Amino acid sequence: MLDLQPLLEQHRAYLTLLARVQMDGRLRAKMDPADIVQQTLLEAHGSIAQFEGGPAQLTPWLRCILGRQLARTARDFRRDKRDIALERSFHAALDASSARLEAMLAADQSSPSQQAQKNEWAVRVAAALDELPEHQREAVVLHYYQGLPVRAVAERLGKTSAAVAGLLQRGLRALRGLLAEKE
Repeated sequence: MLDLQPLLEQHRAYLTLLARVQMDGRLRAKMDPADIVQQTLLEAHGSIAQFEGGPAQLTPWLRCILGRQLARTARDFRRDKRDIALERSFHAALDASSARLEAMLAADQSSPSQQAQKNEWAVRVAAALDELPEHQREAVVLHYYQGLPVRAVAERLGKTSAAVAGLLQRGLRALRGLLAEKE
């Protein structure tokens, strides 16, 4: 049987990136995305015996668990009754965010081995993003991952559009360098 524990840990940065993107500011003020990821990995560890896929299916499985954790956390902080639409919206948003990142990185690939490579690449990009300085990482995530225009990123970060353009340029250059080092 495949030992998935090291693979779970390799997904930490990827899951943190997805959680950071999907958590709204009010929720992020109350709970760190890393806490949600820790809960996700604990749940994955506890249910690893039920996981029937291989490495190629691990990333989508973890995204699904992360979606449930995000929905639970939002619900707990709202103290409302369970809102299935909210849970579905988290899953849809995670899939959309992941798809934007994958589209940014590679052309559409459909074979299982190509999908596994794409998932592995997304995990590597997330780990490299995690190494960027905070302002560069936030600018890159907001613009390229969430799809916000430069002006909206500037407003969100409290910077000028020119400053954000510089952060994006330096962030992408650093990201490319980090990814090249790891190959």
